[in-house]
Amino acid sequence: MPNYDVHLLSGIVTYPLAIFIAFMLRDHAGVPFVLSTTAMVIGYALYVLGSDLPDMDHPNALIHRGTKPIVSVAVGSAVFIQSFGSINIGEPWLNVTAAWGFGALAALMAWFAFTWVMPKHRGIVHSLLFAAVYGLLGYALVEFGLGLGRGEALFAGFAAFSGYTLHLILDRGVSLL
Repeated sequence: MPNYDVHLLSGIVTYPLAIFIAFMLRDHAGVPFVLSTTAMVIGYALYVLGSDLPDMDHPNALIHRGTKPIVSVAVGSAVFIQSFGSINIGEPWLNVTAAWGFGALAALMAWFAFTWVMPKHRGIVHSLLFAAVYGLLGYALVEFGLGLGRGEALFAGFAAFSGYTLHLILDRGVSLL
């Protein structure tokens, strides 16, 4: 099976093919992609990340070890933001500190839960279903998170899905579920 370098380098060098396919789908099949510079740069990042992302289900994989702290920090930060205004135990510094305490506990739980909930290697995470989920997340990030247009978001979702699918093709293990 290809390793980390092969997956990422394949993503880096095959992105022009994804751009070509997107233009063909737009111009000949009527898919409403908007290939702005911003959308293509974000798409490149999502495509290359996707080219190794299926290996996040392997606890020794670099992508797993890199994703785990990001998820933990995101969970901890979200808990801080949600609890910040509702904690009133005294001075403002004490309220902020307590809210971060709750955030840190949530981050700690997320740290251990990340590996615990991850399915076995080359299980469902190595599937077109998860490629589609990643594509939908890429779409949502661009349209709702970054506030770009629907056509740019569609392209970013396509790029994310395509990069993830590249990994599955390189592993010679494309499955629906």
